[in-house]
Amino acid sequence: MNRPRPRPVHRLLIVLAALAVSVLGLVGPATAAAPYCGLTWGSTPETDAGTSDRVTVTGVRAGQHACFDRLVVDLGGHPLGGYDVRYVPVVHRDGSGTPVPVLGGATLQVVVHAPAHDAAGRPTLRVADERAVVPVTGFRTLRQVAWAGSFEGYTTLAVGTRATLPFRVSVLTGPAGDRLVVDVAHRW
Repeated sequence: MNRPRPRPVHRLLIVLAALAVSVLGLVGPATAAAPYCGLTWGSTPETDAGTSDRVTVTGVRAGQHACFDRLVVDLGGHPLGGYDVRYVPVVHRDGSGTPVPVLGGATLQVVVHAPAHDAAGRPTLRVADERAVVPVTGFRTLRQVAWAGSFEGYTTLAVGTRATLPFRVSVLTGPAGDRLVVDVAHRW
C-alpha cells in the first residue's frame, strides 16, 4: 500500500514565506500623493473674529489662476475687522433668513465683518444682479457668486463651487484699503 510521503516542514515554511512576501508587497504602506500644484490647503472653516467700524465693502471681483480660482472682496479702509469662510449646506440671506441658491456641488459662505454701506446708510457697493455679483462663467472651480446681503455690520456672499475643494483665505493691505482674498483650488 502506498502511503503519502510526509512533506518536510521547511518546504511548507518556504511556501508560506513566499506567500507573505507577495501579499505584503501588494498591500504595503501607502505613499502620499504629491499635493496638487504644491497646495497644502484644506476645506475646514477659516475665521478671524476681529471687528472694525472703519471698513466698508466697496467691490467684489474674481479671477482665474493656473491652480485655483480667486474671489476678492475690496474694502474701503483698514484694518479689516474679520471674516468667516466655510462650506455650508445652504447660505441664508442676511436679515430674512431666506435660502440663497447657488450653482455647483458645494456652497462656500463668505462673511466679511464690514458693511456694504457707510455710516449714513449710503451703499458703498452697488450690486446690479444679486444672483451674479461677478461673472464666473468658464471658471474651473467657481460656479456662481451670489449676494446674501449686508446687515448689522456684516456682508455675506454665497459662492457656488464645483465641489468641496481646498481653499485658503488671506488679507492683503494696500494704500486704498484691505482686500479679503479667497482662493479655491481646482482639485485636491
